[in-house]
Amino acid sequence: MVTHYVDSEVGRLGTVLLHRPGPELARLTPRNNDSLLFDAIPWVARAQEEHDAFAAALRDHGVEVLYVAELLAETLAVPAAREELTGSVLADPRLGDTLRRRVADHLTYLDPAALAEVLIAGLAHEELHTTRSRPGGLVYTLMDRHDFVIDPLPNLLFTRDSSFWVDDRAGVTSLAMPARRRETTLTSAIYRHHPRFVGTDFVYRPYLEHLEGGDVLLLAPGVLAVGVGERTTPAGAERLARQVFAAGLAHTILVVPVAQERATMHLDTVCTMVDVDAVLMYPNVAHSLMAYTVVAGEDGEPQVDGPAPFLRAAADAMDLDVLRVIDTGLDPVTAEREQWDDGNNTLAIAPRICVGYERNVETNAQLERAGIQLIRISGSELGTGRGGPRCMSCPLVREPLATVRPA
Repeated sequence: MVTHYVDSEVGRLGTVLLHRPGPELARLTPRNNDSLLFDAIPWVARAQEEHDAFAAALRDHGVEVLYVAELLAETLAVPAAREELTGSVLADPRLGDTLRRRVADHLTYLDPAALAEVLIAGLAHEELHTTRSRPGGLVYTLMDRHDFVIDPLPNLLFTRDSSFWVDDRAGVTSLAMPARRRETTLTSAIYRHHPRFVGTDFVYRPYLEHLEGGDVLLLAPGVLAVGVGERTTPAGAERLARQVFAAGLAHTILVVPVAQERATMHLDTVCTMVDVDAVLMYPNVAHSLMAYTVVAGEDGEPQVDGPAPFLRAAADAMDLDVLRVIDTGLDPVTAEREQWDDGNNTLAIAPRICVGYERNVETNAQLERAGIQLIRISGSELGTGRGGPRCMSCPLVREPLATVRPA
């Protein structure tokens, strides 16, 4: 088992989990893109080129890149994992008994790589061949030929949402949107059955209250911020607080209400860290965003204080005089445009070094004026699902920041 450890947003990145977009994106059509949570139909080949460039930029800076599909195929070579994951799709109550038996038969003959592709890209009605001796039954007969027997997972691209790490423990999240919930089934199986992760301890599980990784920021060792809004519920934030306090992983949780809108679906759409004492933040909310400070009481119960301005509460929890703020954009209109284009959603690969979309010209200039080295990547197609470099990456290993102080 490899040791995985993350205690901040900005410690030098050692290993990251990505998902290279594939045939699941080709399943998107004008009929289903809304239900599958995409704002447009991506050009798949270009999305793959952009993602490959993203991965190459990380490797160029010494980062080990792991891919979900490869880990999943290796996981499915473990009999218990294969049984668990096939059982999860066969449990879908929409199938009915006859179609369930037919799908089970279909999956039985797939090797691990082919099964991994089906679990990610889905299985269309027309891809499940039936015969008189092997019928699909009433459910199959009444399905539209464009329907899916197993739904695709185009949002798997955004690996940050389905898991995060706090120190050496994994949090496998509870995704709010039905179109995404099978993502955590796959991630959980990888972390529990893949040889690289066997023995991993968990700080969160998919059966708990709704909590998504895009809402969890590791501001500093022992300090987490959790956004609550469209995807993460207050109950999810409280459950995470209880879990991390019980495990001794943090001393302070900042719970941050975020507007329940598509443009601000997660906390990391309005705020990401780019240095040990600096955040990139959407100026329209920077000074109005509030936070509730949660600490463990003597009886172990979470104690809540506030609200207070987020920037003040964060600086206090991080033992800083002030948390430096770099604004998205330059003027209100540009800020709104670039926030929509994931200008805030940067991935720090070390203090003062981050990856961002090249299209956010003013935000990128602001970062560089503040002394942040920016690695620009193209995201014209990757961004159609509303996510930037942070959304597309789950750090597994970062250098500890426990002894690092601001420059």
